[in-house]
Amino acid sequence: MPLRDKPIGKLYYPISEVAELMDVNASTLRYWEKEFDNIRPHRNKKGNRFYTASDIESIRMIHYLLKDKGFTIQGARDQLKSHAESTKKSMDVVRSLESIKDFLIQIRDEL
Repeated sequence: MPLRDKPIGKLYYPISEVAELMDVNASTLRYWEKEFDNIRPHRNKKGNRFYTASDIESIRMIHYLLKDKGFTIQGARDQLKSHAESTKKSMDVVRSLESIKDFLIQIRDEL
């Protein structure tokens, strides 16, 4: 199971953990934060970013649209504004199918 598909268990995640979870640079997350309104991490007094489960789910959808589906930033922004629910369902279906594929490959390799 890819890291980005792992369930979220903590209340807040630092930017380094989210970057590793999503397999992107921290600078990419900071850029996406500027470009997408639905990513609003909490900041401590030092200015460090801490992401909630909701932020991470939004990042997963953005990652799916940009990296997997090949959308532009503007295209992803428009898609999330007009079709957020269908995008989430589509992303969940793809995630389930990838999980099934990994399971079948594991069974094949064990035979």
